[in-house]
Amino acid sequence: MAIESNIEGVSSSFDEELFLKCRTKTIEAVKLIATRIEVGMSEDDAHIVVDQVLNELGCEKKWHPSKFRIGRNTLKSFKEKSDLSIRLQEDDIFFIDIGPVFYGHEGDYGETFVVGNNEEFQKIKLASEEVFKVTAKEAEEKKLTGPALYDFAEAYTEKLGYKFNDMMKGHRLGDFPHAIFTRSSLADSEIVPNANLWVLEILITDKEQNFGAFFEDLIKFNH
Repeated sequence: MAIESNIEGVSSSFDEELFLKCRTKTIEAVKLIATRIEVGMSEDDAHIVVDQVLNELGCEKKWHPSKFRIGRNTLKSFKEKSDLSIRLQEDDIFFIDIGPVFYGHEGDYGETFVVGNNEEFQKIKLASEEVFKVTAKEAEEKKLTGPALYDFAEAYTEKLGYKFNDMMKGHRLGDFPHAIFTRSSLADSEIVPNANLWVLEILITDKEQNFGAFFEDLIKFNH
């Protein structure tokens, strides 16, 4: 596979401080959205909440469409269509994935949330976050390329007893729009990714394919 020479390019407008400030506000938005989700809502209802929160926080635009998945729809990757008849139950699972632009820079964060006390839902939520954290740490310490990073994520997911959905492949972020430099996915990029430029997406499902959990964030963030 040919490597794009400018795959990690940014424009003269890129400001890492603003970029990381955008990341913080994006995470804040997802957490706030989750507090306003109620049992009985459809995904269309939830998207109204997503837009309300993003507007309240001063979102300039969306660089990718928001995704909100409930129940069995949590099995689906980004481009798959949801069953819109599904509504949030008293014991249920959902995830939020947003791609807003704040301060002229792109945010992207996704997290799974659980309604009620279903232990299997709680376990897979925590597992998605663990896969992310362990994979990001391994990638940084061992200088893994994109494909090797995703091979590790898949193997670690299996170790935890879940299935890995390899249709969520990670991607670049930057000042809007990063797409003028590359549309390549992280999983298909034979480079060792630099800090604070790439998003790692983790979508895992239970072995019986009844439900899933998603977690997504910037990798190699310097805390």
